[in-house]
Amino acid sequence: MDDPLLDRHGEALDLFTDRVHAVGADQWRAGTPCAEWSVRDLVNHLTSEQLWVPPLVSEGRTMAEVGDAFDGDVLGDDPVATWDRAAAAARAAFAERGALDRTVRLSYGVTPVAAYCSQMVLDAVVHTWDLSRGIGVNERLPKPLVDFALKEVEPYAGSLSGSGLFDAPLEPPPGADAQTRLLAMLGRESGPSAG
Repeated sequence: MDDPLLDRHGEALDLFTDRVHAVGADQWRAGTPCAEWSVRDLVNHLTSEQLWVPPLVSEGRTMAEVGDAFDGDVLGDDPVATWDRAAAAARAAFAERGALDRTVRLSYGVTPVAAYCSQMVLDAVVHTWDLSRGIGVNERLPKPLVDFALKEVEPYAGSLSGSGLFDAPLEPPPGADAQTRLLAMLGRESGPSAG
């Protein structure tokens, strides 16, 4: 099935996967632009998010029913393999026939699966930049994913810092490109790019 949202979701997962596979053995404790998170914490966060997708989307379970199954460290002794499995399962769940027409029950209420998938794309795109900076590899994100993420976040960017999960938005420099504007909207100072 050819679906633009599933295409973007797959591309975002592939991009983050590429960066996870690039993490050096001595880099898992390195810092990231997410002040409280090491590289391992960041990968753990994204992995946990992927683990939620099959129970919510495929099984129709509520967050309460899943409970604390994905709290704490989910990476175990092989973070890369754990990420790969979780990403593959999330991709498969969103790609099931009719999945994007369903709803899921998230912490803030009943949400269309398509909207949930869009949020997951945004999260993977932004955290790919975080991970890239944390491990010192190319921070340039593909334009189609940046454009998608900008369109997704613009309507509610102003309220994100109130969630406690994002820093306050920054003012991008004059003439900033789409990636710089996206990162500034999410409280990230992109500065000189690596790679």
